[in-house]
Amino acid sequence: MHAQSKWRFAAVLAGLVWSATAMAQAPSANAAFGPGEQTQYRVKYLGVTAGTAQVTVGAPMKQWGQDVWPIVALARSQDTLGVWPIKSKFVSYWQTDGQRVMGSDLHSDENGKRRRQRIKLQPDGKSVLVVKQKENEAPRESTRELPEGTLDVTGATFALRNRDLAVGGEYSYPVFTGSKQFMMNAKVEARELMNTELGPKEVYKLRVKAEFGGSLASKRDMFVYLTTDPNHVLVRVEAEFAMGTIVAEITDYKPGRIMELARADSGG
Repeated sequence: MHAQSKWRFAAVLAGLVWSATAMAQAPSANAAFGPGEQTQYRVKYLGVTAGTAQVTVGAPMKQWGQDVWPIVALARSQDTLGVWPIKSKFVSYWQTDGQRVMGSDLHSDENGKRRRQRIKLQPDGKSVLVVKQKENEAPRESTRELPEGTLDVTGATFALRNRDLAVGGEYSYPVFTGSKQFMMNAKVEARELMNTELGPKEVYKLRVKAEFGGSLASKRDMFVYLTTDPNHVLVRVEAEFAMGTIVAEITDYKPGRIMELARADSGG
């Protein structure tokens, strides 16, 4: 794999977990997830296992003076394709009361080259401070005006899990990645049975339209599969990017504290 292809693949893998999912609007008061939830995924590129991803809802904490749950996405490449070593950590700070994201931190290491990105929601709720820094370079700051209620894609995905989903339902919301702002749209197309590594799961199949650029530019709509139970767990993502087809499929799941307490109260 030549250098340019390696760089593009690195960008795709690092961005998959937090950039290749769904969208939400006006979330309900449902609690589909909670601190302690952890989900593992196998990431395939052109049909070959290329890496792993892990998404964890962390313990409640304070960030910028606000009570938040950190949603941590970790992605790591494997050596099977001979690509550069890739490690990526993306933390989205989820505020449960407002069902919104207060900001995020990205730490990426691609072939030993490190970069950071921080997005911080400003007090007016309509703008964000973006700080980007490459290793051994000074940080670059900018401010972006955004529609009120804009989410990053991790936050949008988790907000979607809190929705009362139904076949035919359509959901949309503005999203900001740190470089690009656009409207994502998701439609629940079907309810079907899917075989997974965790056994058969009844899932909602959602068609997702997005406007990612560069190596993450979609050649067709993405498909996202969420379980039909109250957890609405993301079990599979199918995306055909400019770089090639990537699939993320679930390999392990542990529910969070809220869901465990709900089961105990119901005697389940």
